[in-house]
Amino acid sequence: MFSKSPDPTTTATPQPAPNRGTGVNTKSVLAQDLRITGEISSTGTIEVLGEIEGNLSARGLIVGAEGRMTGTVSAETVEVKGRLDGSVATHSFALRASAEVAADVTYTTLVIESGARIEGKFSLNKV
Repeated sequence: MFSKSPDPTTTATPQPAPNRGTGVNTKSVLAQDLRITGEISSTGTIEVLGEIEGNLSARGLIVGAEGRMTGTVSAETVEVKGRLDGSVATHSFALRASAEVAADVTYTTLVIESGARIEGKFSLNKV
């Protein structure tokens, strides 16, 4: 019934953009049906349930029980439950009982659970 037209002399206050998870505590999950070839980088953690072939740089990497990572990995923490082939540079490297790793690994701390299958060169990073 009554309406007021907007005052052309006032400007709308811009609203801040919502947080889209760009911080270091974010986690990206790459599903089982996903196959990626190329370079991947993230400031958070990447969980691989599918298959990746290429270079990966992230704060953290988790290779799920059905996941497969082939290539070069650079991450602060790496946890492997599935298959990892290639080379890894990390601070903390954990191989769970279901892990299969064929890689050259540079690490500061290392955890290997009974049942994990490993092959390759493991070097302690002397910081």
